Amino acid sequence: MTKAATAVTACLTPDSPTALTGCLAPIDKAGLDDLIAKGKADPTVIKTLKCKTVAEGRFRHLNFIRTLPPYIVDEPPGLLGDDTAPNPSEASLAALGSCLAVGIHANAVARGITVYKLEIELEGDLNITGVWGTGDLSEKPVGFTDVRAKVSFEADRPREELEALVAHARLWSPVANTFSRPVNLDVAMA
Repeated sequence: MTKAATAVTACLTPDSPTALTGCLAPIDKAGLDDLIAKGKADPTVIKTLKCKTVAEGRFRHLNFIRTLPPYIVDEPPGLLGDDTAPNPSEASLAALGSCLAVGIHANAVARGITVYKLEIELEGDLNITGVWGTGDLSEKPVGFTDVRAKVSFEADRPREELEALVAHARLWSPVANTFSRPVNLDVAMA
């Protein structure tokens, strides 16, 4: 883990406007309450997310999202890349871990739970012998067949309550649902 990934700072609890040390930096509770109210007011709203992927050369790609600097995706040397960034499958695990963490943290704040530590270790199994459709094309699953996420979660509530919160966050995670159910996908020439 990098120092930034494990650093904890003071946070505010729902019951205390003063900072506590040793817990995750706070999210905006009023902003969260506003998002909750908006979602309940119109549960049919669909938001379209966009990303433009530009091949830079070899297997390195720049992904442009909103006005952020490019998000780079590459391949490791064993898959002929330059090893400058996560590969697409690793990036999808990162998206899943981040989505689960956001859901766990948001639900903790909504329930008045103070979070001291939240880390998720993910691993996924996939067969890469098809080499993007250029290698062994015998019948086999393409993509992840199994993904495991192990949540390390410390907060001011009993383990059973935290386990229920993790299960709830998994149920409502957009990325977890994308992993676990069929999605309509259209890929065509522009």
